[in-house]
Amino acid sequence: MSSESSENENNRIIELVSQYIDLSVTPFNKPERTVVKVDKRAPMYGGNGVVYLLQMFDEGELTNNRIGAYMVLFNKGDEAGFHTHGSRNEEELYIVMHGEGEYTEMTKKEGIIRKKTLKKGSITAMSGIGFHSLINTTDEVLIVFVITTNNPK
Repeated sequence: MSSESSENENNRIIELVSQYIDLSVTPFNKPERTVVKVDKRAPMYGGNGVVYLLQMFDEGELTNNRIGAYMVLFNKGDEAGFHTHGSRNEEELYIVMHGEGEYTEMTKKEGIIRKKTLKKGSITAMSGIGFHSLINTTDEVLIVFVITTNNPK
């Protein structure tokens, strides 16, 4: 994909998400702005479809890169497959901003331990030891605010 068509796709994704939520970012003591980068994952952790991560802060802006903040877009059927953050010592929060999806947790030892429908306002927390996945189960877009933490040992 050429850089121009990639830039056009990124702008289209930002415009789409902006129809549902405000993407303005106000970093401390810096000018207000919007998304700094769009990352296209096809597939994401072996899931189906395409997932877009809209990076809200530049590298180094949040606690020496120990926190990451993304708006994540799932179209119908798009999925972040089962994954863990244990190898990177991360924890992760999902806050549903728009839409609905199915969230699943599992452990390697016990298999699937919980499935839950997430809706606007739902919050999940995943520790580094578990595995989780999320899929958009409706025709409406699913937008999730994802916050990752990294606490180096």
